[in-house]
Formats: sequence, structure tokens, C-alpha cells
Amino acid sequence: MNYKVIWSKFSEEQIDDIFAFYEQKSKSYDVALKIVTKIIFVSKILTKNPRLGQKEFLLENREIEYHYLIEDNWKIIYSIDDKNKTVKIVDVFDCRQEPEKIKREK
Repeated sequence: MNYKVIWSKFSEEQIDDIFAFYEQKSKSYDVALKIVTKIIFVSKILTKNPRLGQKEFLLENREIEYHYLIEDNWKIIYSIDDKNKTVKIVDVFDCRQEPEKIKREK
């Protein structure tokens, strides 16, 4: 049985911010759309293999275990709920930032 990928409100806001930034920076809707589409597409891989991503060691002190996938400069951070067969995307983090920022509270 496949897992269902769901996005947290925070991660959806991150996608919106990424889109707005690149649309403004490049002055192109298509460029921004291409970037966020690649991020979203990668997350779909998790429906068949949610344990594909490595554990996020910067968040290992949390109660929930987090994993991540990388797409270009973006770290897609997620948790797995085996009981409900869901993968929850909780953050889309720009890897060009200071790594410790990943520990921010959402």
C-alpha cells in the first residue's frame, strides 16, 4: 500500500515563499514554477518508499523522527507515520543557510 504525502501549513508557506522569491528575482512565472514543481515532484517519490531519505541528525533530539531528501539547494524534511500510511512534509529548507537554522520552531 502506498503512503499519502501531506504538507504542513508551514511547508506550504515555504513553497509559496520560494515561488514568490524566484518569480520576483527572475521576473518569470515559468522559472519560479519550474523550481517549486521540482521540489513537489521529489516528494511524490516518498509515496512508494518513505524511508528513502536519510535521518535528519540536526533534529534528532525531537520526539518525532525526521528524514530528508535533497532537491537542488532544498532540503525537504518529513516525518513518517506508518500506522496511518502518511508522510508529512514539515519544512523545505534552503541548504545555503546556516545549518543550525533548521532547528527553528514552527
